Amino acid sequence: MGSKISTGCKQLSGTSVASPVVAGVVCLLVSIIPENRRKEILNPASMKQALVEGAAKLVGPNMYEQGAGRVDLLESFEILKSYQPRASIFPSILDYTNCPYTWPFCRQALYSGAMPVIFNATILNGMGVIGYVQSPPTWHPSTEEGNLLRIHFTYSEVIWPWTGYLALHMQIKEEGAHFSGVIEGNVTVRIFSPPAQGEKTARTSTCVLQLKLNVVPTPPRSKRILWDQFHSIKYPPGYIPRDSLDVRNDILDWHGDHLHTNFHSMFNMLRDAGYYVETLGSPFTCFDASHYGTLLLVDLEDEYFQEEIEKLRDDVINTGLGLAVFAEWYNVDTMVKMRFFDDNTRSWWTPVTGGANIPALNDLLEPFGIAFGDKILNGDFSIDGEHSRYASGTDIVRFPRDGYIHSFPFLDSSESGATQNVLLNSGMNKADSPILGLLDAGEGRIAVYGDSNCLDSSHMVTNCYWLLRKILDFTGSNIKDPVLFSESAKQDVPLYEDDNRLPSRRTDVNYTLYSVVTGKDLICRSDSRFEVWGTKGYNLHVRGRNKIMPGHHVIDLGRGLNSTFGSSRSRRPKFTKKRKGDSLGNRYFSLLYRDELDVPELVASHWVVPAIVAVTGFVLILSIWRIHHKRRRRRRSGSGRLANL
Repeated sequence: MGSKISTGCKQLSGTSVASPVVAGVVCLLVSIIPENRRKEILNPASMKQALVEGAAKLVGPNMYEQGAGRVDLLESFEILKSYQPRASIFPSILDYTNCPYTWPFCRQALYSGAMPVIFNATILNGMGVIGYVQSPPTWHPSTEEGNLLRIHFTYSEVIWPWTGYLALHMQIKEEGAHFSGVIEGNVTVRIFSPPAQGEKTARTSTCVLQLKLNVVPTPPRSKRILWDQFHSIKYPPGYIPRDSLDVRNDILDWHGDHLHTNFHSMFNMLRDAGYYVETLGSPFTCFDASHYGTLLLVDLEDEYFQEEIEKLRDDVINTGLGLAVFAEWYNVDTMVKMRFFDDNTRSWWTPVTGGANIPALNDLLEPFGIAFGDKILNGDFSIDGEHSRYASGTDIVRFPRDGYIHSFPFLDSSESGATQNVLLNSGMNKADSPILGLLDAGEGRIAVYGDSNCLDSSHMVTNCYWLLRKILDFTGSNIKDPVLFSESAKQDVPLYEDDNRLPSRRTDVNYTLYSVVTGKDLICRSDSRFEVWGTKGYNLHVRGRNKIMPGHHVIDLGRGLNSTFGSSRSRRPKFTKKRKGDSLGNRYFSLLYRDELDVPELVASHWVVPAIVAVTGFVLILSIWRIHHKRRRRRRSGSGRLANL
């Protein structure tokens, strides 16, 4: 509540009005600490400890919406009044059974075989501006069942200034595949800081994080969905344009494109429908396809490694993975027209891609004979009585024979479609544009749709959750809706567009500035399964040694973790390729820059590198001897001439 400019009061919400209130609370709290103790007690960490520990939780909003809750001046005063310098973890209690406060974690229990559930906590160090983690964090289960939980920790070894982070990467062990129940325990970490003025010993403090988790038996494969987050370019590395061009006041795609941000309603819908949704934050080579019913690709802007393209083809055709793709618009002429001058950076901003990176998606889908075009389609349509809005979506221009295609009459609002629309407005009929395709591909199934706005809560006109559920029934369980798979939708001839008419990449954009793929190494990150951390993934030769976490066995590179015993049809592609410029000199000089060599090269380096060093040393010594010998000859000849004079 605050004062109106005229008279009376008004209510506002947001950081703009919350920050001044908290600033006022901080000033009042400082004023009640005696001046002779302020330097001893007050610092950014101790003040934050008082604020968050004294706050009152609100009923309804989750932890990302309310933080610690509503500030409570009197409670924070009581904490500061008796405060002794210490370190703490915020939040100090992580209860995944407490909904809705711990949403989204409370919506989906942990289970064996899933991607790690990651939580980032904050370390607040009120003992000094700099602190250190004395020993690695430790998990202390309350009961025997707690040993089914495996936690790996990443954290700030140096806590400066005043704060650090503690990340928990949590997995249920294989022996917990059938366990159902609650796991409780504590995570402890010991922090120390240098002595304060007048003190002789270091300050130490033990931080405690209380943990409570729900665990369920591993769900069936058909109910497990893997959401691709890795290939979504995060704001703000560049001008990634909005997905719906009808929204004029929101020019950037800056809502996160994450299950827990602008796709949170879709996430809740999938959970209500009995699906389990996991997040993939690493390349496609870093997940075991035999565990998942569907890989869900929605509104993606990044490129793909060649190894990813080949593995996905094998996963679908031979391993039976379902693939669901929701694309977006892509039109170079329209991108050029969206260029604008930014007053803040004093530079011209041009979109680096469209709503989605269609050329990259087409590369990914090429092994299946599927491609999207560069139209920007808008209009309303209905299937089986379900109405939806197609908002700035693209069209399908390639699709194999015997697949099922659904087409509708839409207007093309792209720059290249402007002339067509003028003709349409003069009385011509709209041409049908293919927007939905469904296909059986070997052991797996594929569904592609040209728009994602009906899943995105940001600017949704109408949702298409009904369509998503039907698609997941097909990709995950091979349940074919009679309307989507009607004979009238079946393709007797393939849909085909020449290569030179497919959307092309922008040649004036340096994509390495924005991409986690282009110009980068293929590696599984710490959000993938523990057994492939720091490697290239399943069934791939590892660059250097396997960086296996303690307690894990080395990967069997011969058979691979994705293999199924007794399966004669399964074949695995070979991904090992020689890179351009990978000469002998480049490979060995890369040792100076700590690049890790492939295993055969590493073995060879045990004798090649010492030999090169020895030869180089011999040549150097010989050169020095020759130079020294020439100088001696010059001195002798010079002294002889002086004697003659």
